[in-house]
Amino acid sequence: MFILFGFRTSHRRLGVRTMTCDVCGMTAAQGLVKRSTKFTLFFIPLFPVKRPTYLRECTHCGATRPLPEHQVTSLMA
Repeated sequence: MFILFGFRTSHRRLGVRTMTCDVCGMTAAQGLVKRSTKFTLFFIPLFPVKRPTYLRECTHCGATRPLPEHQVTSLMA
């Protein structure tokens, strides 16, 4: 009998805001992304392994920057 288990990281887009990128300096759309890692059993995600991280992706240069959790709530409003 085999037991298949592992971890899966998923990315979920929360929204898009127009802001200035820290890397390229251009004013472009910045995607707000939530990254979460979950324990999987037989390819079914069961429970989170660690706290989710939030990222900001620039659509112009493709740079990804970490975003503090308190900034995410203010950007989503």
